[in-house]
Amino acid sequence: MDSQIYGVPNLIFFIFLAFTVSALPENPSAKPSNSSVQINSNSVLVALLDSHYTELSELVEKALLLHTLEKAVSEHNITIFAPRNEALERDLDPEFKRFLLEPGNLKSLQNLLLFHMIPARIESKHWPVEVKKKQIYHTSLCRDANDEKILLKEKNGEKIVSMARVIKSDDIIRPDGVIHGIERLLIPKSVQQDFNARRSLRTTSAVLPEGAPEVDPRTHRLKKTAPPAPVGAPPVLPIFDAMAPGPSLAPAPAPGPGGPHHHFDGESQVKDFIQTLLHYGGYNEMADILVNLTSLASEMGRLVSEGYVLTVLAPNDEAMAKLTTDQLSEPGAPEQIMYYHLIPEYQTEESMYNSVRRFGKVKYDTLRLPHKVVAEEADGSVKFGQGEGSAYLFDPDIYTDGRISVQGIDGVLFPAEESKVAPKAAPVAKIVSKPRRGKLLEMACTMLGAVGHDSHFSSSLSTEQIIVLANTC
Repeated sequence: MDSQIYGVPNLIFFIFLAFTVSALPENPSAKPSNSSVQINSNSVLVALLDSHYTELSELVEKALLLHTLEKAVSEHNITIFAPRNEALERDLDPEFKRFLLEPGNLKSLQNLLLFHMIPARIESKHWPVEVKKKQIYHTSLCRDANDEKILLKEKNGEKIVSMARVIKSDDIIRPDGVIHGIERLLIPKSVQQDFNARRSLRTTSAVLPEGAPEVDPRTHRLKKTAPPAPVGAPPVLPIFDAMAPGPSLAPAPAPGPGGPHHHFDGESQVKDFIQTLLHYGGYNEMADILVNLTSLASEMGRLVSEGYVLTVLAPNDEAMAKLTTDQLSEPGAPEQIMYYHLIPEYQTEESMYNSVRRFGKVKYDTLRLPHKVVAEEADGSVKFGQGEGSAYLFDPDIYTDGRISVQGIDGVLFPAEESKVAPKAAPVAKIVSKPRRGKLLEMACTMLGAVGHDSHFSSSLSTEQIIVLANTC
């Protein structure tokens, strides 16, 4: 009886214990997926944000990686290879830094930073020893690294991380991770490929719809579409379709060295000929206008890169000094003056002299349409222009490389003004009006002639009066 009375509470207790155990989760160590990760103040992540690696910590915040790193730290220890501030501030390519900070390249910035972190604890004592000649590869937190791993090795007593030297081992040690200071940034191949693809003009140029016309801003005419040509081949369209439409070629162009299968580096060639002008002496003003006062140097480099050839008639410093402020102050005046000195052909001193000897006067096209520069032989040389605005070929072949020819002249050329000549008015004939004789005088003369000299009327007059009267009649 007693056993039954005391057994009832025990039974109730066991039933309550069974319900309690069934209500507990199967894996007590598992954390709810929706619960926020709690980071200790002694965490390596907190130490990174408060450390002297300010540039790296700012990039981590801009890349929105705090939540990802909190989750990684909560799951395992991590090792962070932190580049020094100078590597991210001064040593980094400005164009690459702008690429990383653009909002559309957030994924590339995240992959770059995660490539500096390893989901394992690696202190200096865990580093591979140089004597063993053993290299250890570790997988980073970057999932888009395409199996690219971080190499840890020791060389000449220095610890190496991939291509960067460790400058501060075990700089920051925390229970959940370690931070090592390295001298430079680690760039994974995937990020480098994204940067190269973004920088390529073929991937960034806008794609026009088929059939959309392109208007030349210079001439307000429709541009001609050039058929595809192999790299290094001469351009299919003339240079005037790149600048402005123009007439035909002048006679006797000089053949340039090299073939059509080479690649043209116009920027380097323009830089070389400007350096040649400076070293040659006496053409500093011309070089200053091309580089500083205008953007013609860049435009010439672009044209030469596309396969065009140019002949530059370069006025010397003495001639450039004669230009007045009014001639250079108008908007676009320096460009127009220089365009008149650029011939879209490759001409040397010999070829131009042979042309003027053969044809007398030769008109060369210029990049200032529709004006042409006239050349003729004078005193055993080539004279450009006419009248007081003419200039002689002063320093021949200053620079010739097959694509650009520079000929020094002793004057600044200006095109003849296309002013319409007003039609001359017909000369007005001066008419001298004779005094009209009166009717009465005319009748008197008639009567005088009829009567004769023997009449009483004529005899009564003096000889002088008769002569005057006769002249009057």
